[in-house]
Amino acid sequence: MEKFIAGLVMGTALGALWVANSNKTRALVRKGQQDLKEKVDAYIDEKLAESEAPAAGAAKKKPAQA
Repeated sequence: MEKFIAGLVMGTALGALWVANSNKTRALVRKGQQDLKEKVDAYIDEKLAESEAPAAGAAKKKPAQA
């Protein structure tokens, strides 16, 4: 088990060094993060619009009934 943990730590450290020293890899990671942020923002905006649409319709109906 100790060898596994030592290997995991060494692999993580070497992987981090490789990514930190590779401009192409860093750019790829940044691009992936940006794409993910855009997708999450679009999803959140869509869900907010869906939740606001029924609420706005209900708000318009209440004054008309009063």
